[in-house]
Amino acid sequence: MSRTALTPDRALDEAMTLADADGLSGLTMRKLARQLGVEAMSLYYHFPNKDALLDGMVDLVFAEVELPRPGEPWQPAMQRRAESLRAALLRHPWAVELLDSRKTPGAATLTHHEAIIRNLREANFSWSMTAHAFSLIDAYVFGFVIQEIQLPFDTPEESQDLAEDIMAGMADMAAAFPYLTAFTMEHVMQPGYNYSEEFVYGLQLVLQGLRRDHTPAEPTADSR
Repeated sequence: MSRTALTPDRALDEAMTLADADGLSGLTMRKLARQLGVEAMSLYYHFPNKDALLDGMVDLVFAEVELPRPGEPWQPAMQRRAESLRAALLRHPWAVELLDSRKTPGAATLTHHEAIIRNLREANFSWSMTAHAFSLIDAYVFGFVIQEIQLPFDTPEESQDLAEDIMAGMADMAAAFPYLTAFTMEHVMQPGYNYSEEFVYGLQLVLQGLRRDHTPAEPTADSR
């Protein structure tokens, strides 16, 4: 067994490593204890059940996300936060299904939500527009990441190779799918095409829509 003292932080770090490598299905309390070189009961001393462990892991993911800076205008703050959230989810794909599911949020989770709401309220978003903005931005980020992690390629080069393979298999079907063929040949297979750049375009549309609908409310005591 390991002589290194077991701490909650050490257990969470190892749990994150296991989940990043094998997904949540590859993370069990027994396997985690084995990786840590301890008896399972030692792990249960710090985390009474797997839900408690998952709560801690989710909190660590939220801690990786960049938050609005004091006094930062809402648009750059929301864009930076969305880009940072996407990056965190790509590092930890298992978190997509967990991030908003916890019933006992930790300090980093609560700090994250407080910072987002405060930034929007300080920009004189009404309570309803604050809810709209928070929900819409997260729906876009989560949706894009879910699609992104399911794609059968990771780099622009792999994307072009896959497109070439697909087109080779469709050589006799180009007439039946003229628009798909033209789109693939004239856009996807062109040098420099990078699917990940679609994220920035979509995020800009989301922020522009929020800016259009945002009619600043009168400053309130909580936004001063």
